[in-house]
Amino acid sequence: MELITILNRCHRFRGFVYQHAHFSADKKSIEVAVRPRKGSAAVCSCCHLPAPGYDQLAERRFEFIPLWGFLVFLLYTMRRVNCHRCGIVAVEEVPWGNGKRTLTKAYMLFLARWARRLSWKETAEAFRTSWDKVFGAVEHVVTFGLEHRVLGQIDAIGVDEIQYAKGHKYLTLVYQIDLDVTRLLWVGRERTIESFRGFLTVIGDELASKIVFVCSDMWEPYLKVIREKCSEALHILDRFHIVAKMNKALDEVRAGESRRIASEGGVPVLKKSRWLLLKREENLKTEQRFRLRDLLRYNLKTVRAYLLKEAFQQLWDYNSPAWAGKFLDDWCRQVMRSRIEPMENIARSLRQHRELILNYFRAQKLLSSGVVEGLNNKAKVTMRKSYGFRTFRCLELALYHSLGKLPEPQSTHEFF
Repeated sequence: MELITILNRCHRFRGFVYQHAHFSADKKSIEVAVRPRKGSAAVCSCCHLPAPGYDQLAERRFEFIPLWGFLVFLLYTMRRVNCHRCGIVAVEEVPWGNGKRTLTKAYMLFLARWARRLSWKETAEAFRTSWDKVFGAVEHVVTFGLEHRVLGQIDAIGVDEIQYAKGHKYLTLVYQIDLDVTRLLWVGRERTIESFRGFLTVIGDELASKIVFVCSDMWEPYLKVIREKCSEALHILDRFHIVAKMNKALDEVRAGESRRIASEGGVPVLKKSRWLLLKREENLKTEQRFRLRDLLRYNLKTVRAYLLKEAFQQLWDYNSPAWAGKFLDDWCRQVMRSRIEPMENIARSLRQHRELILNYFRAQKLLSSGVVEGLNNKAKVTMRKSYGFRTFRCLELALYHSLGKLPEPQSTHEFF
């Protein structure tokens, strides 16, 4: 079976003919000559309609998917057309290429799919191409996907921020977290009001008004935009961030009391106790359980803060918003009498956002930001895979490519 036969089987286009294939002078690549079929008209690259020919340009090389370790190039002499509809002389449009890119569409899709599995650098090395060409391939596929994706009805969204570089540089990520669809919808620079509003501007007021549930943390810029643009949605505060803030407060109490005991020359009972206190009791090993039991015998602020933190976990066992609200009020009153400042700050914050916390129960516990945290972890893996991207554009493309579930361009054949 000849190479021309294979190409006609997997990469054939009407109006064009594969003439012949031969090795290059250095025997490291295969060159396939392509010519227009006799009687076929060139297509204007502006209006995408047939137009009369004008003249020819120099031969161009389009890089195709490598075959058996050989680079493959399609050689084609581009025609220019005199398009009366556009009123200009333009270079023809070829079905296997895109503008002035040197890669064929099939090869760009091939590289982009591998770039989802490997880092961009590893993809470039595996197929003996450059990092810039892999970037261009991912950009082509993501741009096509964003232009052709169908948002449809969005019932639930989750918004969160992740740090992507040193110096408090953050991204705002908005996910669709419907029960049957989870995907990345928006990547915004920084965690500001403008970055979140950018997402709502993209989807439009009509679609934003139909959002039923919104999950977020207690970051005030997000809360403000949600109140303005999604006032009809049930806003659910992220339980994972609440627990994280409580753990941070407990650790602050432990660290402060540990320093006080050391300065007074007391027995360092809190030494190496950080993870004993921060872990859930059911996740502790047997030895750690015994150490925790001994630690809880001491009358320390850290012990009281730990017991308050553990007692708070009962909130998530309730099903009724009314009973959950009663428990939350009682817990906050108990904390305010404890005279433990970091825990008191947590109680004040919970009181301030009481109704948003209870929305978790009003939504019958069907939605939480647990899905968002999982997607955030995938986003961090995407960034870590390339040891960080140098520009926001690269990071944006990589995240959409990995998490956006975007439609891909049609291909003449499913190349592995």
